[in-house]
Amino acid sequence: MTNSNRLIIFDTTLRDGEQSPGASMTRDEKVRIARQLERLRVDVIEAGFAAASPGDFEAIRAIASVIKDSTICSLSRANERDIARAAEALMPAPRKRIHTFIATSPLHMQIKLRMQPEQVLEQAKQAIRYARQYTDDIEFSPEDGSRSEEDFLCRVLEAVIAEGATTINFPDTVGYAVPEVFGETIRRLRERIPNSDEAVWSVHCHNDLGLAVANSLAGVTIGGARQIECTINGLGERAGNTALEEVVMAVRTRPDIFKLELGIDTTQIVAASKMVSQITGFAVQPNKAVVGANAFAHASGIHQDGMLKSRETYEIMRAEDVGWAATKIVLGKLSGRNAFKQRLQELGIDLKTEEEVNAAFARFKELADRKSEIFDEDIMALVSDEEHASEGEHYRFVSLAQQSETGKTPTAKVVFTMDGKEHTCEGQGDGPVDATVNAIEKQAASGAELVLFSINAISNGTESQGEVTMRLSRSGRIVNGVGSDPDIVVASAKAYLSGLNKLHSKIERVNPQL
Repeated sequence: MTNSNRLIIFDTTLRDGEQSPGASMTRDEKVRIARQLERLRVDVIEAGFAAASPGDFEAIRAIASVIKDSTICSLSRANERDIARAAEALMPAPRKRIHTFIATSPLHMQIKLRMQPEQVLEQAKQAIRYARQYTDDIEFSPEDGSRSEEDFLCRVLEAVIAEGATTINFPDTVGYAVPEVFGETIRRLRERIPNSDEAVWSVHCHNDLGLAVANSLAGVTIGGARQIECTINGLGERAGNTALEEVVMAVRTRPDIFKLELGIDTTQIVAASKMVSQITGFAVQPNKAVVGANAFAHASGIHQDGMLKSRETYEIMRAEDVGWAATKIVLGKLSGRNAFKQRLQELGIDLKTEEEVNAAFARFKELADRKSEIFDEDIMALVSDEEHASEGEHYRFVSLAQQSETGKTPTAKVVFTMDGKEHTCEGQGDGPVDATVNAIEKQAASGAELVLFSINAISNGTESQGEVTMRLSRSGRIVNGVGSDPDIVVASAKAYLSGLNKLHSKIERVNPQL
């Protein structure tokens, strides 16, 4: 058991967050994010679902090998194969947790599992019993808990605690709950279950009704939960999950209400937000709480006047407390290789070989010749670009020339390699980006459908690199391609080719939702 006034932050960006269509990450990207979560001092990192794919297994094992200060967790269904696979992946971790689940709502049991309630109860007990062979830190979740029958929930949860579950997570799997009801349900469960005080109670809320943060905090204040499961930027499938930055800053800003202790280093929040956004290609909306570009901006004259007199008039938290002040100019065209390498380490970017460092440094020098001020975000973007390209070298950008003039049809000439062979192709379109995509498709003939196109400025000013995300769909598979460059049309070409590389890859992840 933990201090009753301590709130445990359980981050599932690398597992549940990755279930966003197109948000799949490489092993190295997951390790980078895990290192940042460790700097953020997250208590528990759910690194993935070991049984879902060989790629997930290897990513969890890599994270378990390098993270020392956070507990590393793997999700598993309530069966021996999944649990054994999770335990194997977690083996190198100094602190490990197995998180097992089974659905308990009548709808899920009847339609999805095709099991009777007694069968579900027995399987849940057996899963905890089996997991105890590998670790004493075991979390259990009754999937679709907010639509489950309370009497049955009491039976299942009492049984799994008796078998050795040390954390009970109550998930609002489909975002159906509302705060008062959700909090009261957890309170009643804790009161009705005789051994409820032998486990830490947790909440895991989805944001389908925009209530994930409110439900999670109600689970804490009304229900007595002492763990919140969340993701950076609220990343997750459908409408997303509880946003880590929002619950953390709510608890930190209103100690009069929550009266809870946190171990989080809030100055690392913005860095984590930007890293996750750049790696996944999911841009953060400007008015997003805490981490949005406008979160601490004041346009109203009345607000500005108040801020000049006293910042407390319109700010309930300081921008620097969540890491905004940490963003700064770091390098320029005269910077040397050692300074560049040191900055990579400070940003949590671990390039494994000298060849990778040299390649990244060459790209940095190329960028510095075109852009006088290089920001942390620029460095993260160029490394991320290189990683996206190296995931699969089937397609790789070489060069682009385009012409756009009022009253004339835009044209583009693109040079790119396909399976190592260089191709030159031309296309026309409604604009320079459309012409560029049409030119690539003439040669690639991928049959992909472009379902999202977004542009995000990496830093401030007209000299900023543009980061383009293109979400492609083909045969039911959805991927995000990301590209960055001071020239937005070049960034678009890179993003499209990055998406094609992912579609060309045979590796897919199919993770069950929780």
